[in-house]
Amino acid sequence: MMTEERKEPGTLYLCATPIGNLEDMTYRAVRMMSEVELIAAEDTRHTRQLLTHFDIHTRLTSYHEHNKWTKGPELVEWLLAGHDLLCVSDAGLPGICDPGSHLAALAIAEGIRVSPLPGCNAGLSALICSGLDTTRFTFIGFLPKTAKKQQEVLAEVRAYRDTLIFYEAPHHLKSTLRQMCTVLGESRQAAFGRELTKRFEEFRRGTLAELLAYYEEHEPRGEFVLVVAGAGTEEASHEEEQPQDPVALCHQFMAEGLSKKEAMRQTAKALGLSRRDVYAALLAADTTE
Repeated sequence: MMTEERKEPGTLYLCATPIGNLEDMTYRAVRMMSEVELIAAEDTRHTRQLLTHFDIHTRLTSYHEHNKWTKGPELVEWLLAGHDLLCVSDAGLPGICDPGSHLAALAIAEGIRVSPLPGCNAGLSALICSGLDTTRFTFIGFLPKTAKKQQEVLAEVRAYRDTLIFYEAPHHLKSTLRQMCTVLGESRQAAFGRELTKRFEEFRRGTLAELLAYYEEHEPRGEFVLVVAGAGTEEASHEEEQPQDPVALCHQFMAEGLSKKEAMRQTAKALGLSRRDVYAALLAADTTE
């Protein structure tokens, strides 16, 4: 009795697409888009415009944040059946601030080969034009939506010596800048890039306070990459040399705008204590005052 021969799984290609200028599409990406049978796109309407520009007629299927839990397993089944699949986001590298990373994890768990088709990335493009240190950097991406969560993330990275990379939409830029001034400090150097590779590409550089003052008078337009200098040696040392007194550290966090509960959480994390220990220290301090 003959047994049916199992096909080797296909390959999942994570394909970069232009972040603005269509001429930044690579020859290899165009060829692979034409050769595969199926492209998983974050927004099929957006990607169809790209395919039309390069006269590519490959079938598209929708794969995005809101359907990844159901669509992801279906795409893995397609790959396991021996078909190659190409995944794209609306712009830049899939897997950076989009569900491409989820699909890659599903494929890897099934032993499926995952391969990059390199190209544009907004964060790195802004970094190399920022004039700031490029030897070490930390990508943060979009900050959380609530002010409280934003403060938590910024407090965590405040003492990093790495250059910090953020993404931000124009309608949130000023409020995000205010948070950065409060938590990271007004004197931090930064470079903001907007509309990268497009007609109205622009970089503005200065301290966080100077950039906030500019955008308070000039309404932000276009998508932004915020590249912020890491903590200087003196600043980082100051953070590292903070007193191990949980009461003093908790009061410092509260002075920077955190709620008492969040200040306690950050203090416990910074000093390797439990929140119960921090609360007990605060209680003891209150009774002795």
